[in-house]
Amino acid sequence: MSEALVAVEAAGTESSVPAASGARQFWRRLLAQRAALVAAAVVALLVLTALAAPLLTALEGQDPTTYHPSLIDSARGGVPIGSLGGMSADHWLGVEPQTGRDLFARLVYGARVSLGVALAATVVQVAIGVAVGVASALGNRWVDQLLSRATDIIVSMPLMIMSLALLAIVPSSFPRPVLVTLVIGLIAWGNIAKIVRAQTLSLKGLDHVSAARLSGWGSWRVARRELLPGLAAPIITYAALLVPTNISVEAALSFLGVGVKPPTPSWGQMLTAADVWYQAAPQYLLLPAGALFVTVLALTVLGDGVRTALDPRAASRLRVGTGRKKSTATEDTGRQGATDKEATA
Repeated sequence: MSEALVAVEAAGTESSVPAASGARQFWRRLLAQRAALVAAAVVALLVLTALAAPLLTALEGQDPTTYHPSLIDSARGGVPIGSLGGMSADHWLGVEPQTGRDLFARLVYGARVSLGVALAATVVQVAIGVAVGVASALGNRWVDQLLSRATDIIVSMPLMIMSLALLAIVPSSFPRPVLVTLVIGLIAWGNIAKIVRAQTLSLKGLDHVSAARLSGWGSWRVARRELLPGLAAPIITYAALLVPTNISVEAALSFLGVGVKPPTPSWGQMLTAADVWYQAAPQYLLLPAGALFVTVLALTVLGDGVRTALDPRAASRLRVGTGRKKSTATEDTGRQGATDKEATA
């Protein structure tokens, strides 16, 4: 065994304690951010609601696909009977106009589709982006040029237009949630590939990576043992910010009529027909729109908190919970100004 390999393995053995310490520091920094904790609690509640959708609807005694024609006024164009869109003990949030389907059941089942599609699409994007980025950085000049140009082509593609085109030509028999997941994941991996390639090129010059390569390790082993741990922070950060973007894309595609098809509930699909009923049944518009807003906001704040915890030198873009720091900085500035005035006098 070469001396370089011994040095690399010794470094890997000694780095287990700092790695654990780094994990503790990450959680300490994340827990110190109150906005991120609130966002994490909201996201956890949304995920639990999506997972427990069958139990919640069973507790209400409804399901998302059953029609209730007796609960709508056909003489008025299908407006729900009763106040607040037909809210009652049997229908907690009222019923859907024209169909009478239970809104609460469709809302919680819609969370399954929206969150599931967004998370699955993010996994596909990250997997492809990491594979292409690392292969491009570790490959020879021709491989790097080929993969870099392919990434440039993917980045230049307009996501919404390409998604509309692909979803329009695929047969309707194909499962729509799976199709939307694949379309988003296969079209929008270019940016993460660029980030991973740039980070991998910077990590290649480090001593422990050079020692591992000189010792005879293959590219796959070098990537798995030496590069991927260093790439974890930017990958996790970017993935956390991709989820709310993918939720918005899925909602937009369903709103345009090419995403999830009825009777499968989706927040974007609920918004498709809600614009006609916002006066007669405003909750039909406000409930899915509010759920989308809260979900995207919570995931964005949580992603920013993860980014700040992984890189404490970077200030939070949202500037949430930094009032004490700002006041301290203002006081320091005032003291410095007073000192300068005294020196001038």
